[in-house]
Formats: sequence, C-alpha cells, structure tokens
Amino acid sequence: MKGEFKVEEILPHRYPFLFIDRIIELEPGKRAVAEKNVSINESYFQGHFPGYPVMPGVLILEAMAQTSGLIILSMKEHRGKIGLLAGMERARIRRPVFPGDKLVTHAEFVNAKSNICLIDAKAYVDGELVAECRFIMALQGDQILQSSRARNSEAPDVRRCERNA
Repeated sequence: MKGEFKVEEILPHRYPFLFIDRIIELEPGKRAVAEKNVSINESYFQGHFPGYPVMPGVLILEAMAQTSGLIILSMKEHRGKIGLLAGMERARIRRPVFPGDKLVTHAEFVNAKSNICLIDAKAYVDGELVAECRFIMALQGDQILQSSRARNSEAPDVRRCERNA
C-alpha cells in the first residue's frame, strides 16, 4: 500500500531520533520500504567526522530497525505498542552514507514466536546495497510505559506479534 500511512502515526520515535522521513510502501505484517534524506544539517555530522561527514553505521542500522518496526506496529492489533530491539544477526555495513544521499530501507517479516519477531532489512543508496541485517524485535504492550512511569514492579503486558495468517 502506498501513501496511506504516516510514520509518526505508527512509530513512537520522535525527533531527534526518528530516522525515517517517509513511508514508500507498507504491507502490515509483511514488508515495508521507507526513505531518509540524509542532510548535512544532521547534528551527528558535526563530529562524525569533521572534514569527512559520514552517517554513523549504527544510525543506518537504526533507520533499518525503524523500517522493520513499521511492519509490526502498523498492524491494527499492535497500534500503540513498542518494538524493542532485542538483537541483530549478520549486520554488515557495505559502504558509507554521505550528506545528500537518499537512504532507502527495505524490511521483510521472516518469523515470530511469542512476542519475538525476526525481520530482514537492507538499506540502499542509488540502488546500491549499503547495509543489511536480521533484526530480532521484542514487542511490548502499552502497559510497560505506564508501569515504568509509575515505577510499578508489575510485569509488562507482553503480547504476541505473530501475524494473522
């Protein structure tokens, strides 16, 4: 589906830690494609690296993880929840990303057990592979936000992230 979703309506991330500008394609529970226009005005370029600005690899991976989160958090039954990064497998940065690049991130649902989801993601600039990774995400219910604010010791409301087949 194109043009039907807004990033801020799905992801809990906000500036300065939102690394997706626009959703290009989204099939809830299946796949997502998003983009980030990499600007020299990003604050991290001040120190990474003076005279040779390069987008930090961990932020490329974060953009990919956020695109991965769109797949699960766009599902009606998971709206308002949070997908926490639980792990990464086979993470590779293939080439640097520079100011002026358009980072296009692709993510595809692989599998889920209980509240743990596996999602494969790749990032491209001008059609060239920049990075790839398998993300392990833990889906957390909205009760975790309330209980952590109240410093309550109750267990968080952990719900399944399996898609309805």
